[in-house]
Amino acid sequence: MSEDDRTRAMRSPGDGRPLPPRPGDGQRSGGAPAHRVPPGTPNAPTHKLPAYSDEPQQQSPPPPPPRSGKVYGRERAGNSPVKPLRSSGEPAPEEPRGPRRPRVRGRTVLKIVAGLVALLLVAAVGLFFWIDSRLAGIDGVLDDYGGRPADTPGTNWLLVGSDSRKGLTAAERKKLATGRAVGQRTDSMMLLHISDNGDKPTLVSLPRDSAVTIPGRGRDKLNAAYASGGPKLLVRTVETVTGVHVDNYMEIGFAGFVDIVDAIGGVEINVRADVDDPKAGLKLKKGKQVLNGAQALGYVRTRKGGALPDFERTKRQRQFLGAVVKKAASPGVLINPFTSIPLAMSATDAVEVDSSTGAFDMLSLGLAMGDSPVTTVVPFGGNEIVAGGGAAIKWDRLKALALFDALKADKPVPKEIVDAG
Repeated sequence: MSEDDRTRAMRSPGDGRPLPPRPGDGQRSGGAPAHRVPPGTPNAPTHKLPAYSDEPQQQSPPPPPPRSGKVYGRERAGNSPVKPLRSSGEPAPEEPRGPRRPRVRGRTVLKIVAGLVALLLVAAVGLFFWIDSRLAGIDGVLDDYGGRPADTPGTNWLLVGSDSRKGLTAAERKKLATGRAVGQRTDSMMLLHISDNGDKPTLVSLPRDSAVTIPGRGRDKLNAAYASGGPKLLVRTVETVTGVHVDNYMEIGFAGFVDIVDAIGGVEINVRADVDDPKAGLKLKKGKQVLNGAQALGYVRTRKGGALPDFERTKRQRQFLGAVVKKAASPGVLINPFTSIPLAMSATDAVEVDSSTGAFDMLSLGLAMGDSPVTTVVPFGGNEIVAGGGAAIKWDRLKALALFDALKADKPVPKEIVDAG
């Protein structure tokens, strides 16, 4: 064995030092086997390594920077590289998204809505009790007495408009042309029947100059009952001559009338004919128009127009009362606190009711008047001379009895009676 063979045999294959070349070995790479592999041996290397050269190799130049050129036959602007095309089925790359907005869940919305509804209910209940506490009750108006008509189906209201100047200054009396009359008299009286059967309400005007029998005073005009005995005697007189049991009483004066109309922003009225009445401080043209409080007061008080001035006057009073209540009960007024609160304050300051009437009763009154009630007047024919006040209006007895009998039975008033009124 030669020296080289002994050296090879003694070396460890992993000591990292190169082996001395043997005769016939060519150039080997670091990955070539340390000895020759006979041809035909399995797993023999098949690749050829490049020949080693001491000459420095030339490196390829770097690629030129991208420049603008033509893209699909058109000149392309900018120096950015062309983006590769996507196939039709390949999804578009997602664009960077901004910060996500928090989603409002359905439960959150329901909680908010429920909170608002609860708040509105609390406010409505609070407003209801506040109105009830402000109502001025008149004691003894509906006290029982001997021979009083029995309670009948439905609900009957006696609505009274008085000529009281209470609350008006001298300047306001002059502006409203109310005069300086002292005392207090009824300017209008209406009997409202609210049915228990779901029928339309019935609103009946009782002319203030009607000839009636006043308990303890004999025959006189109807308004004399109020002038001499106040609301209590007026209720008793109405119950006696009609046979209808009165369940609720409400009264309003001149000042309160004006305040309520102004609180709802006026009311639209279809004036059927031109009106020029200096005594009522009124001058109106024919047609639909919005009347303010002062104009409204003059409209329901004037005696101008028509062959029967008092008859026309009761028609205007029913027309105006229905228009006022209908607008006051409209959602646009009730939902808006800037109108509903002033209205509630004006109404509670303006009206007086019997001591048993509360806010709930007032609500039912408003709903009934907003239901377009059937309106009429007590049928009458001719005049009667009364001792205390001269000529008074005489009721048509048979037709008047048919009217009041229908109200007592909680039935619709016959059409011929309504037309007669």
